[in-house]
Amino acid sequence: MTTIIAVNQKPLLHLSLLLLMLFFSSTESLRFELQSGTTKCISEDMKSSSMTVGKYSIVNTNEGYPLPDSHRVTVRVTSSHGNNYHYGDRVQSGQFAFVAAEDGDYMTCFWAMDSKPEVKSTIDLEWKTGVAAKDWSKVAKKGQVDVMEIELQKLQETVTSIHDEMFFLREREEEMQELNRTTDSRMFWLGLLSLLVCLSVAGLQLWHLNQ
Repeated sequence: MTTIIAVNQKPLLHLSLLLLMLFFSSTESLRFELQSGTTKCISEDMKSSSMTVGKYSIVNTNEGYPLPDSHRVTVRVTSSHGNNYHYGDRVQSGQFAFVAAEDGDYMTCFWAMDSKPEVKSTIDLEWKTGVAAKDWSKVAKKGQVDVMEIELQKLQETVTSIHDEMFFLREREEEMQELNRTTDSRMFWLGLLSLLVCLSVAGLQLWHLNQ
């Protein structure tokens, strides 16, 4: 981490910044097909206080002509705790943006209504989280800063994101270790109980044979 920040050569700074941005932020761009009457969901693991933005649209294969009403989807974004963050009812495009209130998996589900005959829609989804979710072009216009200052600001927010991510991973690791300790303890007592049961059965058999 220190080596990356201390580099003075500008090309290497650009490369290091790009690698950090790619590793510690997430940009998910997907294109998938959705059959009428079916549902598809995409999940993203996020930590609390993370910024996320997304936009989606149904691909129009006939440019210059509007999409038919049969090409509409219902979209819902929820957290692992069941909280709703976005809902679009029978839409052809939309977008969402929010700050995660809790850790866990956030899911974006697309449902296509039934139709006769069946139709297949192609959907584009772009989902950004973390540092990638911030619109840096607006920051540059608003603050009237040069390119180097923008890069330094990106780097600062990336380092902060790394710091928060490390704590998040450490908490997850502690939870897994506690789960492993609990599992090992239960397996030990289960094994001991099984051994006692076997010894008891063997003792009863010996007693019965000696009668």
